[in-house]
Amino acid sequence: MKSILLFAIVFIGISVCAIDAMPSSRKEIEILKANPAYWQYGGKPVLLLGGTVEDNLFQTPALKSHLDLLKSVGGNYVRNTMSSRDEGNIWPFKQIDEKYNLDQWNDDYWQRFENLLQLAHERDIIVQIEIWATFDFYRKEWEMNPLNPKNNITYTTEETGLPEGVNSHPTACENNFFWSVPAEKNQRTVLKYQKLFVDKLLSYSLTYGNVLYCMDNETCVTEEWGKFWSEYIKGKAKEAGVEIQTTEMWDRHLLSDPNHKGTFGHPETYSFIDISQNNWQNGQTHWDAGQRYRARIADDVRPLNNVKIYGNDKYPGSGGDRQGVERFWRNIFGGMASARFHRPPAGLGLSEKAQVSIRSARLLTDKMDIFTCRPQNELLSEREPNEAYCMANPGNEYAVFFPDGGQVTLDLPDKPTTVRWLNIMKSQWHDPQRLEAGLSLRCPSQDYWVALLQ
Repeated sequence: MKSILLFAIVFIGISVCAIDAMPSSRKEIEILKANPAYWQYGGKPVLLLGGTVEDNLFQTPALKSHLDLLKSVGGNYVRNTMSSRDEGNIWPFKQIDEKYNLDQWNDDYWQRFENLLQLAHERDIIVQIEIWATFDFYRKEWEMNPLNPKNNITYTTEETGLPEGVNSHPTACENNFFWSVPAEKNQRTVLKYQKLFVDKLLSYSLTYGNVLYCMDNETCVTEEWGKFWSEYIKGKAKEAGVEIQTTEMWDRHLLSDPNHKGTFGHPETYSFIDISQNNWQNGQTHWDAGQRYRARIADDVRPLNNVKIYGNDKYPGSGGDRQGVERFWRNIFGGMASARFHRPPAGLGLSEKAQVSIRSARLLTDKMDIFTCRPQNELLSEREPNEAYCMANPGNEYAVFFPDGGQVTLDLPDKPTTVRWLNIMKSQWHDPQRLEAGLSLRCPSQDYWVALLQ
């Protein structure tokens, strides 16, 4: 599995350096040169769509069959948090009796990680990694974490300043683990073992070109933490002769929160932007917030990823199944680079509704060039809030998404146009019809529909 790129692991910290050149056949996930709002993989434009049963996917049983199912419905995008907090999970370090040795690895953990990377690579599935699983470092999860001084034989509370208990929510930022970097507390003992973990991760991930890197899951700490790790892993990648794409994920649900400036305001640090927390918003508000964010980066366009789309009837406050499906489609029509259903119970995962949505999205993008289109709601008239959403390459093709039936007028050139209706929940196209300019688009029924006009 490692023939693509060999690494020498030198234990001074741990530095990872490439000793063989990358083969020319290696596929890379890169920003699309023709339209930097999207991705390309292997040199071809790609819209990232997904949904999986779990967030720390590498720890999931029956991984191969789950990825096969995702691939079969048109999915090509998964999230993998380096988390060990769920029942049946294992930790990255070797356990000796009741405690862990941070200088020795748990080989099974890293084998699971490599299995995910290899299986995803074989299926052209992009893996978005979250390096630091924030919730593993607070409350009961911190109580069992090997990096907690009371759980290892490697360092003490006195040597590190790390607490043995943190009873607050991560939003309080009360674990000094996330303040170790030089620009903050510069806690060298902690940083040494953080680097060991990251270097070990990179010794696997840098051999694969289908990986995106996110520093954290829902962080609230200062910009300095994410900046340090983004620059650190980009430096390691450069040593290995590859280029990687990085981002940060903030906790705040409102994209207008100053925290989010830490990503969109720093293209030199982060090459793409994850705006997953916007997927707590509903209806027109959800769309408007995403479009305002797109406008913010209009002078330095980058992909906007949505690795988590919330919404499940079983999770109060999430907006339910309906908002989950709507958010998925609004993100696509809003010009976002990726859309992935969050794991249950907060999201639809790879449930039947998620599978149908992914399959239908592929039916749509197989018939239109989404990479030459952009959001164009200004072409719609007689529209109510959240009634319809348009993306278009004016004069060539137009697509209109209806979340719940409806009727709008689309501003078209003065010539007949072909319209095809896609029933999203049935993944089924209706026969094409001719539409005269100036006539309204009326949904065939009350449900999720897309009208494609070419």
